[in-house]
Formats: sequence, structure tokens, C-alpha cells
Amino acid sequence: MTDIEKKRHSLAHLLAAATLKLYPDTKLTLGPAIDNGFYYDMEFVDPINDADLKTIQKTMKKMANSWKEFSGKKVSTDEARQVFAGNPYKLELIDDIESKGEDITLYTSGEFTDLCRGGHVDDFSSINLDAFTLDRVAGAYWRGDENNTMLTRVYGLAFDTKEELDQYLAQREAAKERDHRKIGKELGLFTFSDLVGPGLPLFTPKGTKIRNLVVEKISRIQSRYGYEQVCIPHITKSDLYKTSGHWDKYKDDLFHVTGKSDAEFVMKPMNCPHHTQIYAAEPRSYRDLPLRFAETTMVYRDEQAGELMGLSRVRSITQDDGHIFCTPDQIQHEVNNIVAIIKEFYTAMNMFNDGDYWVSLSVRDPQNLDKYIGDNTLWDTAESILEDIAKENKLNYQRVEGEAAFYGPKLDFQFKDAIGREWQLGTAQLDFVQPARFGLEYTDDHGNKQTPVMIHRAIAGSLERFMSLAIEHFAGHFPLWLAPTQVAIIPIKSDLHGTYAHTLYETLINQGVRAELWNDDKDGFGKKVRRAKTDKLPYWIIVGDEEMNSGTITVESTNNQEKGIMVETFIESIKDLLE
Repeated sequence: MTDIEKKRHSLAHLLAAATLKLYPDTKLTLGPAIDNGFYYDMEFVDPINDADLKTIQKTMKKMANSWKEFSGKKVSTDEARQVFAGNPYKLELIDDIESKGEDITLYTSGEFTDLCRGGHVDDFSSINLDAFTLDRVAGAYWRGDENNTMLTRVYGLAFDTKEELDQYLAQREAAKERDHRKIGKELGLFTFSDLVGPGLPLFTPKGTKIRNLVVEKISRIQSRYGYEQVCIPHITKSDLYKTSGHWDKYKDDLFHVTGKSDAEFVMKPMNCPHHTQIYAAEPRSYRDLPLRFAETTMVYRDEQAGELMGLSRVRSITQDDGHIFCTPDQIQHEVNNIVAIIKEFYTAMNMFNDGDYWVSLSVRDPQNLDKYIGDNTLWDTAESILEDIAKENKLNYQRVEGEAAFYGPKLDFQFKDAIGREWQLGTAQLDFVQPARFGLEYTDDHGNKQTPVMIHRAIAGSLERFMSLAIEHFAGHFPLWLAPTQVAIIPIKSDLHGTYAHTLYETLINQGVRAELWNDDKDGFGKKVRRAKTDKLPYWIIVGDEEMNSGTITVESTNNQEKGIMVETFIESIKDLLE
């Protein structure tokens, strides 16, 4: 546990203590450290709200003066039950700890004692009390189960310095202005329907255009590396995931399909097992490898309603998925190609710059090897290969234990957006497990049967999540290649300038420019210009007497205006920008 995690966890204890002092009948549950801060889930006799947080925070700071250090002691089950008699949540946790045969420990600071595994600061005065603040109140089901009691979750923010806290708060305010839900609605990119259901977004023509542009760009890049498109159904027998090893881990997160068949069917939550069956459809030789399958398709996961958020967390997830089947000596070349595709794509997003990204070399947790499937020697080989690739490509990487998939290690690319937030997007994952579980084979150059290596790769990952990132990263001002409408043509007076405007429109369309002609009289000229600005268009063309008589155009953008431009010159400038 890092120093800042220890500080955050220690503050969670202080929050619980201050809450009990103000509301003695409160029942405490759990209070972990999280990214950017901490929280504590509690059951109040009378609900509190955000307005009460100032009083709790003030009490926390007063109590902190008497907190020096945390003293821990191991107790028996009976002793722990006696300490927390009357609190069913703590008693349930004690029962769980006992059933696992683990030690039960209590930690005390000041006059407050809590059931805890540990992980606190050695000296409470090391915490800068100006660098934390209570943030908000939310509802949370006990242990995340909607069948359990709804508790009150109090969130806090905590950093090492006040400057870091202020920076985070400023970043969050900027994020509110860039919220993809707000901008997506303003630009008319997607919608949700109660009749369709939560977590199931519906994309408008403009939103669909953005999705398609992302897919087309990735397809153009990866086509140079030999990827071929495949297509699979959206449902499958559960047997597929039982064979792959996914069933035991994910069966509770699947949508189950009821039909006339006696077989058990589910909506697919991932595509890799389907792709193995395309590989298995015919005999393979080493001469056939590598095989590179690519597909953009939806998968479905039954996320809890409370965890859904706009496009960032949905139940229908569109993946730009790819799987490579290759020999062991082809791994280095294939993963290098994946890295090259990711570099090229995110350079177009202006995100692949020094300091704007890092790569997680996600490997096993050496303390919990039982979580992973497969031979330890193969895992060692896979982890070593990926680290060599990270070094060869001079990637800004960190080795992160415990973040590997259950079937293999991976390179996860983490990118910073325009306001400094990190997003995990592109990935390359080695898999020695599924090919063996499905009995996949190829014949080597000596006529012997061998098991291929499977490489999972994604560039954008979830298109829904990627769109939420893109909307917020660009604040709706999409770069030219990604803008659903690149140019709007606005005649000053439709009856006088409409014909010339229509000729310009046809010229642009014929040259592949995504243009719209705003030639109706429903809105006045000024309103159309304001609409071009609020729609955050890259360009709009003004057509009046001067332009019509000279055969030129006036080109405007958010921060610029150029008069007397030849349309051919404008088209060439757009093509240069796109290239």
C-alpha cells in the first residue's frame, strides 16, 4: 500500500469516528481508500445529506489533534463479536473472516476502534488536514447487492498537498463542462430510452458517423498489417464459455437467453471464444500462420443499474476486437505491429505524446497465483516477451502486479485526455490458455502437432467508452477527420445566394468533404451562424453578393475568418489537414 493510500485509509477511520461522535446510533460498515480519496458506508437512523458534511469535516479536524498513531491487535472471534455487538454488518464481516481462517485485527487511534486489516500512517500528523475535504453523499447497497440494505456512502477527497487537492477540484470543474452526456445531448449524438432500457444507448446519424469514422480509421491502419474481417453471432451456448474458462468467473454478469432449445444460451460478453471456433473449423499448418481476425461487434454484460453512466459504462458494448493466432516465434513481430497501430491511431487523437501516456505491463499477482489459469512456465515466458517488446519500442511502461487477465499477461495503454485524466484504452494480451482448452492445433514444419498462441488486441476498446472520451477530450470540437459534419454552407439570403451555395455544396460533396447546405428560410442568417458555433463545426462557409460575384467563399471557424478564398484552395487545405 502506498503512502497516499495509507493516508486516505486513515482518514476513512477519522470520518467514521467523527460521524459516530455526531450521530451515535450510526452503524458502521466498511471504509476503504480509493482513487483520489476514501469513503465510508454507514447506516444512519435519520438520513444525512451534502449540507451535513461541513459539520462532520469540522469535527474530523478537531478530533485529529488527539490522534497520534494506530495500534493494532489480534483478537479472537468472540472478542470481536463482543466489541461490535449490535452491528450486524461488522458481525457479518467477522463471520466471513472466521470462515476463511484469517486473523481478526482491531485498530485503534484516539478513542476510536475499528475492525480492519491494517494499512495506516505511522504518525497521523503526517497527514495534511488542508489537503482533504468531504465531497458528497451517495447511496450504496451493502456489499454491492441490490437485495441488501441501502446505506449512506460519504465520499472524501485526499491528497498529499492542498495544491494537488485544488488542482483536482479544478480538473473536475473542467470535466463538468466537458461531460459527454451534456455535450452529446447538445450536439444530438446519442440518446437513451426507458422503453429500450438503461445502459443501452441509441446513436443518432451524427453519433453513428463518429463511431463509423473511428472504425474506418482503425480498419485502414490495420489492413496494412494483414487483418481480415470475420463475423460472429450475438448469442452462444454456455458450453463455449465453460470450455474457455470464462463461465465460472463471469456467469453472473451475463444475459441469459430463453428459447425453444433445451440448451442454455447467453448473449456473448466477449468474442475471443467465438473466434477460436473459426480457427478450429479447418486444419491449420505453420504456413497458414499468423491468422489475424478482426471484427467490430457488440457484446453484452449485465452491469448493475447503479454503475451505469452515460456512454462510459453501458450494457451493450461495441468492441473493435481482434485476435491473432500465431507460432511462439511470431509473437514479437505481431505485438510490435499492434503497438505500431496503437501509436498511429492515438497520434491522430493527439494523445501519443511524451507524458500523455504510459503502458501497464500487467502481470500476475505472485501472492495469488491460483487466480490464473495455465502453466507457470508459459506465464513466465509470456511476461518476459511483453517486457522485451516494451523495451524495444521504448514505451513508457511500468510493471504492475495483479492486473493480468486470468488467461495471460498484457500491455495496457493508459492515455491522458485534455484535462489530465487517465483512460485505459488500447491493449495487447497474450493467451497460452484458451488455445489449449479448445484443443487448437497447427502442423509444424516437421509434421508435428503444436498449439498456437492467441493474442487479443483492441485499439479503441469499447466504442461507447471511447466516444465518451473523445467528446470530453475535444469538448465537442472534434478534429476534422472525426467531425460528423466538416463544413456547413450558409447563404446570407437563400433566394439570392442559394443557387451558388448549392453549386459549392455539390463541389465539396464530390470531393469527399462532409458538407451540409443550410439553405432553408426557417432560420435567419444570424441564427444559422450561431448554430454553426454551438454545433462546434470545424468550418462554415458564408456566401453573399461579394462571394457570388467574385466566385470565392468566406471561410469561418471558431477563432478565424478568411475572405476571398477560392473553393479549390479550400478543398486542398482540407485534404492536406486530413492527410
